[in-house]
Amino acid sequence: MSAPMPVEDAVSAGGIVWRRSDGGVIEVVLCGRSADHARRTGHLLKENYLWVLPKGTPDPGEQIEQTALREVQEETGLLVRMGESLGRIEYWFVAGGRRIHKRVYHWLFEPAGGDLADHDHEFDDVTWVPLDRALLSLSYENERHVLEAAAKKLEALA
Repeated sequence: MSAPMPVEDAVSAGGIVWRRSDGGVIEVVLCGRSADHARRTGHLLKENYLWVLPKGTPDPGEQIEQTALREVQEETGLLVRMGESLGRIEYWFVAGGRRIHKRVYHWLFEPAGGDLADHDHEFDDVTWVPLDRALLSLSYENERHVLEAAAKKLEALA
């Protein structure tokens, strides 16, 4: 019988940047990596692209809300205003011989400037997507659940 894998806790934070188009359609920002990029970084693929919500890991001493704001701005190229909390998701995965228990905190964000063209190097594409298409495009089911919860809040604002 082999020894159990060590368990490690991990935390990240980010969120959903949203806007209403001129036609009133809710759009959100998705971040995408090409198949090549995703293979190099060890991510799973969906139809040759990995589509995710912007998020990342806290810097030392950083509060989780600060992490969410910084990561969303870095990964999207947008200046954003933080809105309502969407709670957190949790999941497990194995990496480097360890079982990782990850908690990801999400908030709603509204754009206040910037440009998607200024997104960081982690993604090949960062784009506005209509909410219904974003729900179909996200690569991870748990992020779809976050977006579904956000959709209910955003549609209630209409």
